[in-house]
Amino acid sequence: MTIEFFLPMKKVPTTTHQQKQVTVVNGKPVFYEPEDLKVARAKLMAHLGKYVPEKRYNNPIRLYVKWCFPITGKHTNGKYKHTKPDIDNSQKLLFDCMTDLRFWKDDSLIVSLIAEKFWAELPGIYIKIEEV
Repeated sequence: MTIEFFLPMKKVPTTTHQQKQVTVVNGKPVFYEPEDLKVARAKLMAHLGKYVPEKRYNNPIRLYVKWCFPITGKHTNGKYKHTKPDIDNSQKLLFDCMTDLRFWKDDSLIVSLIAEKFWAELPGIYIKIEEV
């Protein structure tokens, strides 16, 4: 089973899962999501919700993710983006959202990941999932 789709977004989320915060309540650490992380999660969940497969993946998968950021400055369409956010940090929030939506049993099923960042005239996130 293979699915692929593009999530067009005027502003691709740059908030990452690593931005979770910690506070101390009654002498114990409590982790929480700051407002910008909650907004990014909600945006991803809303866009991804349209593409949840009828049957979730239960076998190893290869995941292709192309982060397409709006062009700024002298950058041109299709050129690699080598500035923040770090690509590895961007993946975690995306994986968590896709797991919560039941794209797959667990993101440990991702055995192959091809992730890239580009400048793009049409910003958004391209995703392809295939069983291996």
